[in-house]
Amino acid sequence: MPAIRPRHLCSVAAALALTVTAPATTAGAADSSAALREVLFVGNNWDGTADVIKSSGDFAKIGRVDVIPDKNERMAEINADPIRWIYFMAIRNSVGEGHDQFVDDMYSTPDGKSVVVSRPSFADVVSLDLATGDINWRFPVSGYRADHMAVSPDGTRVAVSASTSNTVHVLDIVSGKELGRFATGDKPHENIFTKDGKYIYNMAIGDVNTQTDAPWLDWTKGDRRITVVDASTYQQVKVIDMRPRLDALGLKDYSDAVRPAVFSPDESKLYFQVSFFNGFFEYDLATDRITRTKTLPKNPATSDDRTSFVNDSRHHGLSMSPDGSKLCVAGTMDDYATVVNRATLQEGPLVTASKPYWATVSGDGKSCVVSESGTDQVTAIDFATGRKTVSVPVGDHPQRVRLGHVRTGWAGPSAG
Repeated sequence: MPAIRPRHLCSVAAALALTVTAPATTAGAADSSAALREVLFVGNNWDGTADVIKSSGDFAKIGRVDVIPDKNERMAEINADPIRWIYFMAIRNSVGEGHDQFVDDMYSTPDGKSVVVSRPSFADVVSLDLATGDINWRFPVSGYRADHMAVSPDGTRVAVSASTSNTVHVLDIVSGKELGRFATGDKPHENIFTKDGKYIYNMAIGDVNTQTDAPWLDWTKGDRRITVVDASTYQQVKVIDMRPRLDALGLKDYSDAVRPAVFSPDESKLYFQVSFFNGFFEYDLATDRITRTKTLPKNPATSDDRTSFVNDSRHHGLSMSPDGSKLCVAGTMDDYATVVNRATLQEGPLVTASKPYWATVSGDGKSCVVSESGTDQVTAIDFATGRKTVSVPVGDHPQRVRLGHVRTGWAGPSAG
């Protein structure tokens, strides 16, 4: 991993967003007069592009979208503002690993006409017309970095984390109008809507770009907690702090920074990864306690030096098969992905993957799809066998992969 400098600037950059929501589908709210095609959007963070591939089968590429058509305008604004320039460079030299972060997350609109993208380095969210590639609307987030998003079950709202202001904005997905916002812990990261659309869970991961990674310095990482809000009023319902729940199990040296997370189908259990840990936890919502811990194998070639982990994340990426029987885990720093039996917590084959950064579920529900940021490809792993089925090339440093829709026959924005 490249050295991350300077550390004093890192503290102002937001945490890199790498966590997991259950794949969002918006066909139910789609325009019935137009035929839609289900696809996977792959965000190529360092490229500033999003590849669109088939949602199952051979996962072949369908088209590509430039998500930074306004790059010159945005850079002119940043270069004219010393404070914005400092944050921009801090993001590049810390969480960006020497690169600008142009696409963190993306969701299509219900009608398949547009894709909405959060752009960390530009601290905004934009809606792009999939037919022309033009920007429909732009929403600058509070602070200096945009991060993970989530789409409501009906596809009408998108929630985006504003890392440096400890805020989540909720936007109308069609107009870009802000419908509400709420406060979070330090460095809000993943957002998850419950399947009934009533609540939003936000995971704040604290300062992941400092070198105070030793367990005894854990307190320096900030306020890390899950904030649960009413998705209609955006008022806080409760806060879940995993620190005392981990301590109760004698796991005082484990981080409480909840990273990718996924609910069981009945939403009685939450499975989540934390900083530095090669594995995941099971949390029971009714009893409010961690019920099981799964430690996964380490790669002998991976150093245990915590400061060498990308943004504190040893394993980063988690998804669940639609029937809830299998979990798929991206072992980011250990260079593998694996399918885990949810009942027994027994892992399957360790599928070699180069710095896998995300895990989602294919459109047909048969495969786990991981983004391999180290080799610029996405790889499908069969839930039934735990074995790799296919890898397809994408752009530079793929991270988030989301299910969505385009118009039937779409193959990319038209020229000009």
